[in-house]
Amino acid sequence: MREGALRRLQRRPEVWLLAVIVLVGAILGVAAPGFLTLANIVDLLETYSVQAIMAMGLFVVLVSGGIDISFAATASVAQYVAVLLATRAGLAGPLAIGVGLLIGIGLGCLNAALIHFVRITSIIATIAMMSVTFSLLMYFSGGRSLYDLPEWWTDRVVFWQTESPNGDLTRITLPIVAMLVAALVTWLFMTRTPIGRQLYAMGGNPEAARRIGANIGMLQFVAYGYLGFMAAVGGLLQAHRVGESVPNAMYNTELSVLSAAVLGGASLSGGIGSVPGVLLGIVLLAMLQNGLNLLGVSSYFFQIVIGLTILISTSITVLSARKRRRHRNPSEPLGTPTLGATTQEPARV
Repeated sequence: MREGALRRLQRRPEVWLLAVIVLVGAILGVAAPGFLTLANIVDLLETYSVQAIMAMGLFVVLVSGGIDISFAATASVAQYVAVLLATRAGLAGPLAIGVGLLIGIGLGCLNAALIHFVRITSIIATIAMMSVTFSLLMYFSGGRSLYDLPEWWTDRVVFWQTESPNGDLTRITLPIVAMLVAALVTWLFMTRTPIGRQLYAMGGNPEAARRIGANIGMLQFVAYGYLGFMAAVGGLLQAHRVGESVPNAMYNTELSVLSAAVLGGASLSGGIGSVPGVLLGIVLLAMLQNGLNLLGVSSYFFQIVIGLTILISTSITVLSARKRRRHRNPSEPLGTPTLGATTQEPARV
C-alpha cells in the first residue's frame, strides 16, 4: 500500500515542481544575496498576484478542454472602463467595480458563444477577440493613461506587517489575500461542485460527458465566463497596485500565465490539472524572473524559459496521450466514459 501511494505521489507534477522550486530557491539564495529574505518573497507574491488570479481562470478553461488568449485584453478593458467611470463619470466605487466585473464576464461569455454556437476553434476565436478588444481599447482611449484614481481605489490595504532588523518592511496586502481567496474559491469550485467535476469530464472526453447528460454549451459559458471574471478582478487589482490605469500595461502577459498553468500540470488537451500545481507554476516563474534580475541576466532569457516551458509541457502531453492509446484495453471501445481516468482531481459527475 505504501509503495503504491508513493508511486502515485511521484507521478503528480506538483511533487516534482515543488522539488524544483526548492532546488532553484537554494541555488538563487546562494548566487543572489537577498533573494531568500522575507521581504523579497512577499514582494514577489504581490508582484505576481495579478497573474496568479488570471491563471486561476485560465486553469478552468484549460481543464474544460479549451484555451483562451484574450484574458489580458479583457483585464485591460475591464480595468480601464471601471477607472474611467470612477474618475470621469464620478460613479460610486461598488458600481464602477461591478461594471468592470460584468465587462469581464460578458467578454468571456462572448468567447464561449463564438466557440459553441459559431463553432470557431477556441484558440482562433480568442486570438481574434484579443485583437479586437485591445485595438478598440487603444482606439477609444487614444493610448492615454488615467492617473487620478480616487483614494478608495489606490489606498493600500494592509492585513499584516512587520519590520526586519535591517529596516525591510514586509506587508501582507490586498492583492496577496485576493490571490489566496481566488485560489481557494477555484479549488472548491473545481473539486467540490458538480459543475467543476463535469468540466474535468468534458475536458477528458467531451463525447462521453455529453452522453451522460453534461450540458456542453452551459459548461463552456461557465468556464470562459469564470476566466473573464478572474481577468477583470486581476485588472482591477492591478490598478490598485500601481495607482494608475495604463491601457497596454497588461499586454503580452498571456504567455507568462499560460506557461505557469501548463508548468503546474494543466494539460493543453484538457481534463488534467490542479490549483496547487498552477500556484506552484506561478511561484517557480516568479523565482526565476526575480533571480535572473538579481543576477543581472537579460530579460530576454526569461522569455526563452517561458517558450521552452510551453514546448516541453505540450510535448509531454502529446507523448502521454500516445502512450495511453497504446495501452488502451482492446476490449474497451473508443469513447467509453472513463471520466476519472485522465484527471488529477475527482471527476465524478
